[in-house]
Amino acid sequence: MGSAVATILWGALVILVTVGVTVAGMILARRRVPLPLREAHNNTTATIFGALYVMYALMVGFSAYFVAYQFDTAQKNVESEAGSVEEIYYLAEQFPEPDRRKVQGLTESYAKTVIQQGWPMMKQGKLSPRAGETADELRRTVLSFEPKTSSQQAVYAQALLVLQDLDEYRALRLLDARTGIPLILWVVLVVGGILTVAFTYLFGMKDHRLHLLMVVAFTVVLILTLYTIRALEYPFDGIVQIGSDAFETVLDNIRAGGGQ
Repeated sequence: MGSAVATILWGALVILVTVGVTVAGMILARRRVPLPLREAHNNTTATIFGALYVMYALMVGFSAYFVAYQFDTAQKNVESEAGSVEEIYYLAEQFPEPDRRKVQGLTESYAKTVIQQGWPMMKQGKLSPRAGETADELRRTVLSFEPKTSSQQAVYAQALLVLQDLDEYRALRLLDARTGIPLILWVVLVVGGILTVAFTYLFGMKDHRLHLLMVVAFTVVLILTLYTIRALEYPFDGIVQIGSDAFETVLDNIRAGGGQ
């Protein structure tokens, strides 16, 4: 709830500041470029603006798709990683002692560490070394298990596959935590947005209020789109964040099943 409120407040502040700057720029443009001159070139201005708008819209659309896809993929990777942790825990039920207890203890410890250390550190753009060490120890423990029966061999083979999935999803989560839109693309989006809005000042309309309303509406939609892109850019330490709910659910399930 607090994060959602902060997102809304920051978004409102960004819109208010941007609209203020836009209005000031429009007033300045009206004073510097007379209405008759703007009216005389409306057709040419509309043609150039149309081409500029299409190119910019394609760039914005690509960026919005990229961050939305990345955010959705990161959410699925987290759920898959948490699911792998739970699956390894229950596969270890069929391991003999003391291997069962050690593997289950490490899976529970990994889930705890990811929740307690991993998520707070990812919000700061950092990674949890302790979670990595626990994952490595879990891998070594499973690999050191020596099955003695055919049923244990089947469980061992399945555990290796799930462990491989866990490592893969963990690596993807860490990659998602550090991957955003390249800086050069943000430069294009910001500069392109400024130029596109500024171009709307050059249209000649006798009704100043209607012109102002159109420019402000265009600016608000543009800023909302860019703000949404920025909010989704970093799934774990951005304005909108993926929580550790999947791991918390797994930990609750483990404890309900008799975990520590």
